[in-house]
Amino acid sequence: MLLRLESTDRTWERIVNRYARGESEFKGLMGSSPGQTLAEVRRRSPQLYDAVVEGAFGGTLSQAEFDRAGRELATVAVLAALGGAEPQLAVHTRAALDHGIVASELRALCEHVSVYAGFPRALNALRVVDEVLAEAGIARPAELRRVQLRDHETVVAERGDSGPAVVLVHALGLDWRMWEPVLDQLADGRRVYAYDVRGHGWAAGSPTPFTMADTANDLFGVLDALKIERAHLVGLSYGGGIVQAAAVRRPDRVASLALLSTTDYPFDAFESRARSGETDGMRAQVVPSLTRWFTPEALAVGGWGVRYARERVLRGNPRDWAAAWRSFISLDVQGKLADFGGPTLVLAGERDVSTTPEIMSGIARRIPGATYQELPGTPHMQTLEQPERVAAALSDFLPQS
Repeated sequence: MLLRLESTDRTWERIVNRYARGESEFKGLMGSSPGQTLAEVRRRSPQLYDAVVEGAFGGTLSQAEFDRAGRELATVAVLAALGGAEPQLAVHTRAALDHGIVASELRALCEHVSVYAGFPRALNALRVVDEVLAEAGIARPAELRRVQLRDHETVVAERGDSGPAVVLVHALGLDWRMWEPVLDQLADGRRVYAYDVRGHGWAAGSPTPFTMADTANDLFGVLDALKIERAHLVGLSYGGGIVQAAAVRRPDRVASLALLSTTDYPFDAFESRARSGETDGMRAQVVPSLTRWFTPEALAVGGWGVRYARERVLRGNPRDWAAAWRSFISLDVQGKLADFGGPTLVLAGERDVSTTPEIMSGIARRIPGATYQELPGTPHMQTLEQPERVAAALSDFLPQS
């Protein structure tokens, strides 16, 4: 009898522990206590409430095989594919946002559902996601326009209805979406455009080889397609080389320059990076690229910027990758912007191990009248790790209507 009582006590202890674990995991996943969120369920059926807390959240959902962001994304996908669970879908979409899943990933999930569960359920899910994003104050995606250039097609993202034209040029290996974290703020009183450079994103597979002069001509082609005579140019890393090359070729079409984490001369490492893409493949480029681009802290957290950059590198084409690095070798702008005359901002990252503050301050010294600014705690991929600081610096520099 004593043994039976001891066994019963241990069983009860396990039940209590599992129930407490369920309460803890529910709060961790959903951001509130089950007693608060599921109060109506508890009033209607205490047994069902206990099953949810103890059975689901204290059991399967408390396991660590998925991180919480991944688990919420999986839950949103399942609810979207099921259909008829729109209230629950809204709850878990909010939870996904709270765990660092971003709007573009949630929209992409709805697009994914359309392939496997059909368009009606995908459209219904997209409506719920859109409502939750609007409730959170997150803008709808930028308008995209396809543009035919001389020898390839690209895509241009547009944000803002009036004001001075600002064109953003992305880094090597990425695409226009690296500017998404700053687009909304920059579009306040401005028309902001970001496009895919040849060999990247929508423009992947464009003719090779090419030079920095070709990329500058592409930029002017984008301006022509948008009917913009003169624009404020912002370029990060490889994009900074492109906008400098454009300003050297056609200063009359450049209202100002903002140079972020870039260089005005080619590095010896450019050719070895090109060869590595060709011989070792794109997977081998992930570690050296991301450790140059981000701080260790950002890599440990693995937020959207890191996830996006990793996927862009992994999905890159070795031919495009090599061609872009070899085009960067043809950068020939140092000392040639002395007569540019327009406002110039040189924006360095304090923790940039690639284009260091020493390199960036040298650029500023070689452009008369340039303003040098160093962003604290900021690495090479400024917009992907410190978007608020970048947006504030650019907003102070760029004119508004």
